This record gives sequence, C-alpha cells and structure tokens, in this order.
Amino acid sequence: MIYLFLYYIIINVIGLVLMAKDKRRAKRQEWRIKESTLWSVSLIGGALGSYIGMRLYRHKTKHTSFKVGLPLLTSLHFGLVLYLAVFW
Repeated sequence: MIYLFLYYIIINVIGLVLMAKDKRRAKRQEWRIKESTLWSVSLIGGALGSYIGMRLYRHKTKHTSFKVGLPLLTSLHFGLVLYLAVFW
C-alpha cells in the first residue's frame, strides 16, 4: 500500500513539473510538450499535480478539455485512492 501512495506522490510531482516546463517553453516560444503527454501523465495518476500546475502557472486554462477534464479526473483519482485506502 505504501508503494501505491509513493507512486501517486511521484506521478503528481511529475505532472506539476511538466506543466511548469510547458509554460516556460510557451513563454520562450520553444518546442512544447505534447498535450497527449500531459494527458497521459494525468490519466495514470498525475491529475492532481497537473491541475495544481494548471492553476499555479495559469497554463492551459483556456482549453476546455483541461479546464473541465482535469478537475473531473482529479476527483475520480481521489475517489479511487480513498477507496483503496479504506477497503484494501
């Protein structure tokens, strides 16, 4: 169980860092991180970190898919983690 929580923390830090890097690259007009990569990290557990990064760095906030999808995915992941913590 501890490994699951450790994984969850690490993947969320990765999601946060990817949002920060992509924002920095956008400002410098450099090669960007693919949206599919951002979504992939979010889907495998990094939705909370990606959402915090989106809000903290004001990045992808005009994209409806991110504005709506990340909070929904974060809620789903939170529910899953809570379920696993209680019933596993």
